[in-house]
Amino acid sequence: EVDFDEVDLSLAVFKDCDLLKANFIRSILKKTDFRSAYNYAIDPELNKMEKARFSKASLEGLLMKYNLDLEL
Repeated sequence: EVDFDEVDLSLAVFKDCDLLKANFIRSILKKTDFRSAYNYAIDPELNKMEKARFSKASLEGLLMKYNLDLEL
């Protein structure tokens, strides 16, 4: 478990990272690369995420709070 609260992770690359139980709150995630990361739950409304990169297969991690039934 890790808290990324109020940190600047601009341009960071989460290569093959398991982000289960990682908390992102009020963080700067500009151009951050999450394309090979997995098990994340990030609220775009609580973080600055301009140009952050994600894989299509992991987009559900951005929508978890809405409790949607996604078929990817």
